[in-house]
Amino acid sequence: MTNAQLVEKGKKYIMNTYGRLPIALVRGKGCYVYDADDKEYLDFVAGIAVNALGHCHPVVIEAIQKQVENLIHCSNLYWIEPQIDLAQLLIENSCMDKAFFCNSGAEANEGAIKLSRKYAKEQANPQKFEIISMQNSFHGRTLATLTATGQKKLQKNFDPLPQGFCYADFNDLESVKSKITESTCAILVEPVQGEGGVVVADPQFLAGLRQLCDRHDLLLIFDEVQVGMCRTGKLFAYEHSGVQPDVITLAKALAGGAPIGALLARGKAAETFAPGDHASTFGGNPLVTSAGVATLSYMLEQDLAGHVAKMSAYMQEKMRALMKKHAFIKEVRGQGLLLGLLLEKEGAPIVASCLTKGLLINCTAGTVLRFVPPLVVTEKEIDKAIAILDESLAEE
Repeated sequence: MTNAQLVEKGKKYIMNTYGRLPIALVRGKGCYVYDADDKEYLDFVAGIAVNALGHCHPVVIEAIQKQVENLIHCSNLYWIEPQIDLAQLLIENSCMDKAFFCNSGAEANEGAIKLSRKYAKEQANPQKFEIISMQNSFHGRTLATLTATGQKKLQKNFDPLPQGFCYADFNDLESVKSKITESTCAILVEPVQGEGGVVVADPQFLAGLRQLCDRHDLLLIFDEVQVGMCRTGKLFAYEHSGVQPDVITLAKALAGGAPIGALLARGKAAETFAPGDHASTFGGNPLVTSAGVATLSYMLEQDLAGHVAKMSAYMQEKMRALMKKHAFIKEVRGQGLLLGLLLEKEGAPIVASCLTKGLLINCTAGTVLRFVPPLVVTEKEIDKAIAILDESLAEE
């Protein structure tokens, strides 16, 4: 079927929950994808930070094929070998002590919310239940994670929202202090706000949050769903600040494209859940955790974080050159290969223009062009993306 035919068929049968662009992607290889009309696109969206090793990387394909022949799924009523192996890799390469697996970032954050409430009731005060998150944050689309998300536009029409959340200003420690009460049990923060406009947390802000949590016996939760797994030039984003959270949530890039989420915790928080407290039917099943082991092993063995740091410096240099050339670019922002261009105008027309020229990017917060290419991207591919972007910006 052609793009046009697939688009019309999709409109007929699929709920209208996404502002989809008018192409249907049918295959991919490396940093490129191809639509139903066989047009090639350089993919700087990567499933929104999911396809870390690019599309159809051999190590991911081999791991999935091998696992499919052995065991696709079994219940978490039994021990699962690749799940254990993936947990070991995550724990031994982080400051965390235990892992729980689920299917998505939203589920990982749901688990963190439940864990923080139970921890507070058992370790501190049964009256503690409220979580402080940040304005312009994004933590998921379930009712609880949507409520934790500090964006009223996303919460519209879904009242009544669950109680137990309040919002402080990002990178403003005094604002967070003002929100702490006897009911507070945790602080939830993204080291980089991706959906909020690619805004990086100040290391001193994160250090201040750690001090506040220690002082008030609160859990510090880092949402690394989008920024974990080498995206920022470190395996985990917390490593940039040296601040160790109590809980980390992961998803997106963890299994090279297979659907997975993870909740990591340390210390007493890691021992909070007991049988019956939390579960996931498909979470951490053999298929996705095999893909996760292959993906994370490749990242570590190939020093993918180091490659990301180099490509980030190269791409930011090219973006700053564009900023000098196009006056309506206000700022280059981001970390690693989660980068953004803040514009003085809406970004959607530029996204559409790049699409016609064979480059996939997206826009967040209305005026921020977001770039999240596969982490295996090369200088040559960055040059090509910048050239296409330059043409589209010139048209504006």
